[in-house]
Amino acid sequence: MVFENLKRVVLVGLFSLVVASFLRAQSPAKLGINLSGPADWNTELPFVDVFHFSRPWIGQQKGKPWGEGPPLELDSLGWPRSLQSNCWAETLLCTIEGGHYPSGVYHVFYEGEGQVEVGGAAQLLQQDDGHLKIQVDSSKGAIFLRIKKTNPDNYVRHIQVILPGFEDTYQKNPFRPGFIQSWQGVACLRFMDWMHTNGSVVQKWEERPRLQTASYSSKGVPLELMIDLCNRLHADAWFCMPHRADKEYLRQFAKQVLAQLDPELKVYVEYSNEVWNRQFPQAAYSWERGAELGLGSKDRPWEGGGMYYAKRAKEVFSIWEDVFPQERLVRVLAWQAGSTWWMENIVLPQDEVFKNADALAIAPYFSMRLGRGAKGLSTKEVATWSLAQLFEHLSQVSLPKAKENMELSAQVAKKYGLQLLAYEGGQHLVGVGEDANNLALTKLFHAANRDNRMEALYQNYLQQWLDVDGGLFCHFSSVAKWTKWGSWGVVQYFDDKAAESPKMRALQAWAKVCGQKLGVGP
Repeated sequence: MVFENLKRVVLVGLFSLVVASFLRAQSPAKLGINLSGPADWNTELPFVDVFHFSRPWIGQQKGKPWGEGPPLELDSLGWPRSLQSNCWAETLLCTIEGGHYPSGVYHVFYEGEGQVEVGGAAQLLQQDDGHLKIQVDSSKGAIFLRIKKTNPDNYVRHIQVILPGFEDTYQKNPFRPGFIQSWQGVACLRFMDWMHTNGSVVQKWEERPRLQTASYSSKGVPLELMIDLCNRLHADAWFCMPHRADKEYLRQFAKQVLAQLDPELKVYVEYSNEVWNRQFPQAAYSWERGAELGLGSKDRPWEGGGMYYAKRAKEVFSIWEDVFPQERLVRVLAWQAGSTWWMENIVLPQDEVFKNADALAIAPYFSMRLGRGAKGLSTKEVATWSLAQLFEHLSQVSLPKAKENMELSAQVAKKYGLQLLAYEGGQHLVGVGEDANNLALTKLFHAANRDNRMEALYQNYLQQWLDVDGGLFCHFSSVAKWTKWGSWGVVQYFDDKAAESPKMRALQAWAKVCGQKLGVGP
């Protein structure tokens, strides 16, 4: 009898596994991630060369306040060609508090002739032509690096500052191993912030960031490195085309992706990012271009902006279709979650763009509505709440609202024969406008992101996405320090433990449901 019972339990368990595997195979849902953008305060440290995310060069002059030196003469890649008398070029690296970047012996390599100095958290140990060996104590804050002298005929350039232990391998593998490990198993990498999409100044192919660009903090990470990362992680790529990009830029971009990306991987192509969102320059640009083309009415320029977005997206898709295999291409139209009137009356009908697209993407955040439109919920009141009160509101009000937006958007996507994707998503607990300066509100929201109840909230939230048959879900964002501007990062620092993050635990569990095994961090 015992044997028969055990046999029955095993059979039931095997049947459950088969059913679960079948359901996972049928579900379109997968977990993707938005990577945090290049900046000297980036806490993810994706590259072993930390100079990639250095601050753009600052002109300094003896006797003048910091940062008030004369403009620097830079070459096309951003390296100082020459220096005026009593002047120097300076930059900062790793402006990260609390020692949350590696201490130890770094190696600085450069080409050209001149005098290179370090300061701040760095002390010089040894110096040779084109090489400095420095000791860094990350508890002392940022690394300062200065070009005090440079030969205009062979100026200092191509500086590299290599993390401890990677001085012999950085040329073969540019990525920090812990970064690769953290996102192993992710289905897609959305490069919106890596490309500096919001307010991008790039228009022509010649203006794109290059591998030897002085700092990727100015125009974004080079395409070669984005492709390399996708190939190493075997993750699909999601590219956001700059809003001013001309046809040649789009064509050359697509050609390079075709030539270098693993042929087993897909590419998601989106025109810019949140063109509907007036806080970004691309929204104003769409209004202007819409008016120039006579789209919409003069007294409602925002509608013309939405029409221009759809029209331009169709042109972008067309160029990619000419270059890239359509079976590997996902053409993405993105709009505000739940804004179905806009989707059906402004965006999708314009030039019947829906016929040239594959997906409708939204950002179905669960959030707090404070101030105007909050139906009586004031910032002053919420700032006094306990965590229990906050989580009750999130569960009873915010999650249902997020689900409603998912459902409404899913209905439109289905009507027009499009996949439903999430270009961004997750919690959206942040003070907006003046509310960002409310310290009590910020502390409450940060505490909620640390609280274990956030894990359960995320699980319910992600189940809602499954319930509406949502597809790829790209969480926003990967690793980023929490500030008054939001608690976007799954974790705050590269050395945070994944197991101690409620959001990371929830994402790992959900990825497993979707048939993925997400990395466990450094």
